[in-house]
Amino acid sequence: MKLKSLIASLVLSVSSMSAMADTPVKFTLDWKFEGPAAAYLAAIEKGYYKEVGLDVSIDSGQGSLDAIPKVASGTYQFGFADINSLIKFKDQNPNSDLKGILMVYDKPPFAIIGSKQTGVSSPKDLEGKILGAPAPDGAYAQWKAFTEVTGIDASKVEINNVSFSVRESMLVQKRVDAITGFSFSSFLNLKKIGLKPEDIHVMLMADHGLKLYGNTLIVNPTFAKENPEKVKAFVAATIKGWKYTVENPEQAVKFVTAKNKIVKEPVELERLQMCIKDNVVTANVKENGFGDVDYSRLGESIDQIGMTYTFKNKPSAESVFTSEFLPAKADRGL
Repeated sequence: MKLKSLIASLVLSVSSMSAMADTPVKFTLDWKFEGPAAAYLAAIEKGYYKEVGLDVSIDSGQGSLDAIPKVASGTYQFGFADINSLIKFKDQNPNSDLKGILMVYDKPPFAIIGSKQTGVSSPKDLEGKILGAPAPDGAYAQWKAFTEVTGIDASKVEINNVSFSVRESMLVQKRVDAITGFSFSSFLNLKKIGLKPEDIHVMLMADHGLKLYGNTLIVNPTFAKENPEKVKAFVAATIKGWKYTVENPEQAVKFVTAKNKIVKEPVELERLQMCIKDNVVTANVKENGFGDVDYSRLGESIDQIGMTYTFKNKPSAESVFTSEFLPAKADRGL
């Protein structure tokens, strides 16, 4: 009996130590639980975070700006945010040590979307046309820089500040000739309301001269300073989640539909596959691995942001992103 009691005591002790080893961390997305969130949910459901001693909870967000103050304040330890918004935040808060730690969207989904019916399939086609652009839209925020790098005469483009809710329907109705938006979202919305895929022309701004990066993981500076190994573990497990998702999108998207009951699996699978193809597994990522940045390119992107934004405390590329928490290149392949 004594031996059984001793064994039971040891098992209980080991279980208690294991439970104590799991550090609870909070992670906020930029948006709803849709296709591209599959990688983080996969990292939870496949046990990748648990394997490195992290008990991760994930919440949805309300836009790319939303995660930045949440993580800066320490309400969340990690977040998913647009690095271009982070650059502006750093300009406005020069004493903040908030940085990106894993570049997820090597290309941002910022796009101009035209149609066969309106005759817009290239940047120059926009001259003499009407562009439907919600004023707070992330893609529209890059418009001035886009016109400069593509040589569009902006004076020949009429801007109609439409609302998000009617943007795609106005293009279908030809009340505008093109719209700004996120590539995968606008494409799927247009397809849903009647445009044939072959009649939708998506122009990723990153394919037409903009050097911008897209969304990155960010970490609370105090948490990072006090827990560098846990930050490295979170990054490594997240990469593992993305690797699983890239290799198994049909399985990974089921984690999304389990989390968000109102979405439709075929739609979210297509959204996820578009995101992987256009934003995540780019030619650059295939060659150089997932998650890091080219600091020269990041510096150029900061300069391009300066075409549409007046800096007061212009940040450097190194103050915006750090590679210190990334695993070796050999461990960052997708």
